[in-house]
Amino acid sequence: MINSKKVLKFGLIVYAVIIITGILFGVFAGVKLDINFSGGARITYSYTGDIKQADFESTVKNALDKEFTVSKNESLAGNTKTYAINLSGKNALSAETQEKITTALEEKFKDNKIELYDSNSVSSSVAGGFFAKSIVAMVLTAVLVVIYVGIRFKNIGGVSAALTALCALVLDLAITFCACSIFRLQIDSNYMAVVLTILGYSLNDTIVVYDRVRENKKYYPQLSLNENMNRSIKGVLTRNIVTSVTTVVAVITIIVVAEIYGLTTLRTFGIPMAFGLLSGCFSSLFVAGPLWVCYKEKRTA
Repeated sequence: MINSKKVLKFGLIVYAVIIITGILFGVFAGVKLDINFSGGARITYSYTGDIKQADFESTVKNALDKEFTVSKNESLAGNTKTYAINLSGKNALSAETQEKITTALEEKFKDNKIELYDSNSVSSSVAGGFFAKSIVAMVLTAVLVVIYVGIRFKNIGGVSAALTALCALVLDLAITFCACSIFRLQIDSNYMAVVLTILGYSLNDTIVVYDRVRENKKYYPQLSLNENMNRSIKGVLTRNIVTSVTTVVAVITIIVVAEIYGLTTLRTFGIPMAFGLLSGCFSSLFVAGPLWVCYKEKRTA
């Protein structure tokens, strides 16, 4: 028989270790922000043949006297391969600096037909506005979660069930952020897509558990809250795990492709998504429900 409370204690310890590790990485190594969040400039170069990312970065470093990151991308058709140079900060790029980088790359990779593909900049004010809108979207989603779960499950706790589900979602999002921090990934628009996807995915799994609790309350009224939760988790355990594993395998395939071909943009999506999915599976089963039981038992004690 599953003891959800014991699993909850173990899970919270694991969450604490991962989150503390992610915070330490962020504090001592810094958190990488895309120019859409921090402001700055991005220069993109197209090329033919093969250019190792390390060689590209080394050439740019010799021509540039400031911090930068490089991301690699390739069109789905495979006929356009690009490297993007990202520079954060105000006035991150001047015309002279761009010309210097372009000249250095053209001299280094003469046989790869390297060309300036695109160049754009984002002011700090625009970046700050984009960041604020992203936060608003997350907060609005959280509010809608509380309202939706509170209304749908009002006969088993309503708002209390919604708030414990929200606690599980917060842990899931913390795990995705820690994945970015530990693996030194940029916080970019891909990350925001991951956040909103995980919110919906994890909430769906939690609703499945709550729905089973509601059914068991109807058919087995003699069960205590804890017994009902344990029975409900056992009833949906296989379904939730199989669904999550299937999805994670698909995401891992994305990560493998990204690593093989050095596609940075796919890494910033795949890695936090994989960790978020695993966290969502665990938290929906062993965090949201058991926390709700603990809260209800303390209220009635």
